[in-house]
Amino acid sequence: MKDQTPDVGDVFPFRAASVDIGSNAIRFLAVEFHHASSYDVLEQIRTPVRLGHEAFQKGRLAEPEMAAAIEALTQYARLMRSLDITHYRAVATSAVRESRNRGELIRRVKEASGLTIEPITGAEEARLVHQAVRSRIEFGADRWLLVDLGGGSVEVSLVDDDRIHWSASHEIGSVRLLEELTVADDDPARFRKRLDEYLAQLRIPKRGQKPKGFVATGGNIDALAKIAGDVDEMGVCTLELSELRAIMKRLGKLSYTERIEQMGLREDRADVILPAAAVYERLCVLAGFDQILVPHVGVKEGVVLDLADDLAQHGQHDKRQDQVVYQGALSLGRRYRFEQPHAKHVTAIAVSLFDQLEELHGLGAADNRILMAAGLLHDIGTFVSYRKHHKHSLYLISQADLPGFTPNEIQMVANVARYHRKGHPSDQHEEFVALSEEDQERVTVLSSLLRLADGFDREHVQNVTHVAVEHDEDTVMLRASGKGDMLLERWAVEKKGGLFEEMFDCRLKVRCETMDV
Repeated sequence: MKDQTPDVGDVFPFRAASVDIGSNAIRFLAVEFHHASSYDVLEQIRTPVRLGHEAFQKGRLAEPEMAAAIEALTQYARLMRSLDITHYRAVATSAVRESRNRGELIRRVKEASGLTIEPITGAEEARLVHQAVRSRIEFGADRWLLVDLGGGSVEVSLVDDDRIHWSASHEIGSVRLLEELTVADDDPARFRKRLDEYLAQLRIPKRGQKPKGFVATGGNIDALAKIAGDVDEMGVCTLELSELRAIMKRLGKLSYTERIEQMGLREDRADVILPAAAVYERLCVLAGFDQILVPHVGVKEGVVLDLADDLAQHGQHDKRQDQVVYQGALSLGRRYRFEQPHAKHVTAIAVSLFDQLEELHGLGAADNRILMAAGLLHDIGTFVSYRKHHKHSLYLISQADLPGFTPNEIQMVANVARYHRKGHPSDQHEEFVALSEEDQERVTVLSSLLRLADGFDREHVQNVTHVAVEHDEDTVMLRASGKGDMLLERWAVEKKGGLFEEMFDCRLKVRCETMDV
């Protein structure tokens, strides 16, 4: 994870590193930045460790692969020290995040190397890849289809230069496909048939105009493009669909050993490249394209660029993160047909209360984003049933792949949304107790603010337009301005204010003032 942010006066040049712990390999990149978008590569290493070998079949990381990963990561940590690098982020994707014993790996890596490993969601993978790709390809205002295929998952996104408009993560990756679909007698025809059946679940968005182009990232597409693609001045290859199919046909006729000897493929690439090629081909056909652009960048480049952006423009970086969270939560809310005006209004009030009460709660930007997402999504459980909808919201959010959050933060968003009504957080609630004590306290504080904000829109008609906060040592006064007498809103806030009073050891008062129309 990133260490503390320095004073942003003159941060350049500075050095940074990224570690991408994938399902088929672990990648290390050390760079020196001259400004936020330009760097020199100091060191780049790829260590073939197939963490997905047992993870996708048994749900646990195997000991030999964990030991190899720890050895590689310890080497990277030594390299960072020798290069005088302190700014880094080490992320882990599907194999680690899906494994029941991921905590053991994270702990052992910390003890052996000092590195902090951060499992990330598919949505965060897509964001980092987008960050990297737009440094090579000018998307502009047009929308492009961006596909990132790893060992355990494929992220399919609709993007432009500014943001990701839509994204979906599928548990279809090259290693996962190899592990789950290889038949005992290694019959190529049977393998291809099962592969086609497996890939039938892939979908791409069918909305608006056709995307301008198809961009693909991942180690396998890089290898395929190097065999057939032309490289432009930005290092981007063009791989024609016809060329991809010709390579697939050739690969299908060669044995594992022949792929290594005749095509120069690495040992850990030769077995997974055909399933990966089939995924890219399928998506290319579904999207209606006859060529693929391959920029030869991925998560590790996205991480260092994101680090540079954060260090150089911390305030702007936070705003962009807020936008990622807001748009991602809106997208999920729309999927469950939420009441958007109410959700947006409650969120605006909750964030306003958070900002005005900063002196009391002492929480930071990450907590504000958790509250923002919970505010937008607190009622999505009504998609299942209004009765106990707060519990349905908890479940739906906890199972979602919200961009801008770690898996643990998604569970916090789910819990904050769950406590917007009814009972207070309790050690009798399994999902709440699963959080650390520190995170339980953060959830409780944020829930107390969300309950107030929800009360201020009790009738879902947005009568309250603004809430001003005044406080002294033992009293917090909420002055609401808006339309009508707002008696129901006042009653609802006073009724839901008990958790707030408990958390801040204060007396809550509410005053409502009708604005002149």
